Amino acid sequence: MSLVQYSDSESDSDTQTPPSPPAKRIRPNTQRQRRSNQGSSLPPLPTTFYDLYATSTRVSVQDDPSLHGGRKRVIPHVEGNWPTHLYLEWFPNKSELGVLENLVQKSESKLGDKPRVIHSLLRSDLGAQLPLHISLSRPVVLRTEQRQSFIDACQTAVRDSNVSPFDITPGSLHWVSNYEKTRWFLVLRAQKPANDGLNRLLTLSNRSLALFDQPPLYEKTVQTGSGGGRRKQTNGADEDYSHCFHISIAWSLIEPSPDDNERVASIDLQDLNGLSVRFDCVKAKIGNNISSIPLLSGIVEQKGIGGL
Repeated sequence: MSLVQYSDSESDSDTQTPPSPPAKRIRPNTQRQRRSNQGSSLPPLPTTFYDLYATSTRVSVQDDPSLHGGRKRVIPHVEGNWPTHLYLEWFPNKSELGVLENLVQKSESKLGDKPRVIHSLLRSDLGAQLPLHISLSRPVVLRTEQRQSFIDACQTAVRDSNVSPFDITPGSLHWVSNYEKTRWFLVLRAQKPANDGLNRLLTLSNRSLALFDQPPLYEKTVQTGSGGGRRKQTNGADEDYSHCFHISIAWSLIEPSPDDNERVASIDLQDLNGLSVRFDCVKAKIGNNISSIPLLSGIVEQKGIGGL
């Protein structure tokens, strides 16, 4: 914001106003005490508050990797297309965040002599804490007219499934790539919950996506005969993809070497002992709008035009 420019006539007015008496100074300790008292009296923000500010401000209408740490957009901007993602969200508390930040630092120190940059997913460029997630879909694209139908299908699927809220315990640390092999993510594997909630929700997600001709998140490649042919098999209700679910905590543009993977896998994860993450809803992000679909019971919170 530029400074206000005053004209000469305003600055050299013949009528001068007597100066105001100096404001009473408040001692620094008193100011800090008042701020502390105010902060301690405020209730914690509801988790749905973060849905309102889940998207960074766009600084360009074109794909410019220099504005995003070298990342290239997987889904280009096309009029009428809506990038869509289904996931489970985790907003770590202060102590959990400290443990995760320590893991990112340790992992960076285990990358050997080859220079590279690890970008944390725990905080934004301005230092604000970011939510983490477990994906239930890959990034897909819906048309404008499909948005509400897709949300309706997801709501019905989750409601009829009777999947109850569940807890996840983070496990081993690994590097994994995206589908395009353009970025590599430092991830914590998610251990299988008692009610198999991850696999059950993945099945629901894939079925909902299939209604709109969208690909599943995970699929197996199977042999089709003696000729050595192979085909992809979409996961069914009896498929176990527990080894695939993960929480990304950092990323890099450079592929880690096998030695890098071994060194990261050897990091002591004792600080994760006792850490358990509760998931009680599925998030559906379509464009910049997020819908929260609760497990078992509750009211679906929706924002935006047409419930999106």
